Amino acid sequence: MPNRIADVEIPDTKLVVEATDLVRESATPLIYHHSRRVYLFGALRGREQGLSYDPELLYVGAMFHDLGLTLKYRRIDQRFEIDGADEARKFLLRHGISDEAATKVWTAIALHTTPEIPLHMAPEIALVTRGVELDVLGIGYHSITDEQRAAVTAAHPRPHFKRDILEAFTDGIEDRPETTFGNVKADVLEHFVPGFRRGDFVEVIQGSDWPE
Repeated sequence: MPNRIADVEIPDTKLVVEATDLVRESATPLIYHHSRRVYLFGALRGREQGLSYDPELLYVGAMFHDLGLTLKYRRIDQRFEIDGADEARKFLLRHGISDEAATKVWTAIALHTTPEIPLHMAPEIALVTRGVELDVLGIGYHSITDEQRAAVTAAHPRPHFKRDILEAFTDGIEDRPETTFGNVKADVLEHFVPGFRRGDFVEVIQGSDWPE
C-alpha cells in the first residue's frame, strides 16, 4: 500500500503500522477500507481548512472509530462508539502516548456520530468526524476534488458501500438497541430491525419517578 494517497501522507511509524495491522486482523475489509478513507478524507478536509493536526492521532482515531462493530471488540452494554474509543486509548497508552493525547483520540471516536459538536473541538477530533461524514453521508463531497476522491477510492474501493455499511451498522448494534437512544443509529434499527421502537425523550421525562 503506498504511503501517499491523494497527496496525503500516511505516517510510516511503528504506531501506525501496528494500528493498521490490528484493524486488518479484527475488522472486515469493508470496515478496514472505510476507516482508511476516513483518515484520508479527514486529512484532505483539514488541508482545505488550513488545520494543523497530529497525523498519528488522526490515523488512530480514523482506524479505530468502528472497532465497536467488530466481533472481537464489540460489547453489548455501551454504545459502539465507546468500544472503539476505549480500545484506541488503551492502544495509545501502551505505545507511550500521553494520557492527554489518548483522551483526545478517545473523544474523537466517542463523538464521531454526534453532529456538529466535534467540529468545534481540536482538529484531530473534528477531522475524524469530517472524514466519517464525507465517506458515509457525503457531507463535504464537493469540498475535495474529483481527482482526490478518485485517488482515495482507487486505493480503498467502496463497492456497494451504502448497502454494506448499513448492514454492518445493523449487525453491530441490534443486540444493544437501548444504546441508540438519542443518537443517529436509532434510524438504522428503525429501518432494518422489525419491531424496534426508538426511545422517546418526552416519554422518559413524563415517566420519571418525579411526581411533577
